[in-house]
Amino acid sequence: MAVARQFRGPIDLHAHSSVSDGTETPAELVHAAAVAGLGTIALTDHDSTAGWAEASAAARTEHLTLIPGMEFSTRVRYASVHLLAYLFDPDDSALLAEMTRVRAARLSRAEQMVARIGVDYDLSWDDVLAQTTPEATVGRPHIADALVARGHALNRSAAFADILHWKAGYFQPHYAPDPVRAIELVRAAGGVPVIAHPATRGIGDVVAESSLKTMVEAGLFGLELEHRENNPEPTKRLYELAAKFGLSVTGSSDYHGTGKPNLLGENTTAPDVLDRIIAEGRGAAPVYG
Repeated sequence: MAVARQFRGPIDLHAHSSVSDGTETPAELVHAAAVAGLGTIALTDHDSTAGWAEASAAARTEHLTLIPGMEFSTRVRYASVHLLAYLFDPDDSALLAEMTRVRAARLSRAEQMVARIGVDYDLSWDDVLAQTTPEATVGRPHIADALVARGHALNRSAAFADILHWKAGYFQPHYAPDPVRAIELVRAAGGVPVIAHPATRGIGDVVAESSLKTMVEAGLFGLELEHRENNPEPTKRLYELAAKFGLSVTGSSDYHGTGKPNLLGENTTAPDVLDRIIAEGRGAAPVYG
């Protein structure tokens, strides 16, 4: 069990590097966190731990705390549910196999979407690959960047609002485990699971109380309720459910560099919540710079 320490500044537990869909390398992300005055940053790239080593080295240089993590893709029917996972064993065989399967599905989905888009727009798979880095988890943000580079969209947000919107007809779902299975895998790997931005949809799409109870029984630790994309009414209801089930509440930026307007530290997590994450994390240790 890792030993908690006193944290020197604000705590941001959700940020992406170029290993997934951020625009900065892991080292650049950690440097940006230090410049922003953070004391702790979590690296949570999509379905990947490939940035952990670089970010860890940078955290020691920048003298801040790094929480190794990822954002794990899960799915309930057609709805995507993202699970933040902290301090798990990156070599756990069951979790690693599922991560590999999800990344392969994301890649296949991206290729199919680009083929569809390419019928109507000047866009090729090479255009998308030009927007990625080695070992990156290729996804829709990279397609968005390729559309911007080709002049078909003003920026990522515009691409998602138009060509990449599911109503445009190019959208393709990909395989992902259900949240309960993902929570079980993360816990078995010694990690701590938190549902990311669960209130981004309307009140009718809030996680059902019965479903949340099942997730709690599987080992869910908390809900990321302080997030710019969460809507007020469902967030209020989820605060009530968090209290009922004894779930911790986190706050984060979901920073992507220039890929999103989100700013490092715009939402933060309380030190006592991070203490509990560290106390429960058995698969990997924080990096104290």
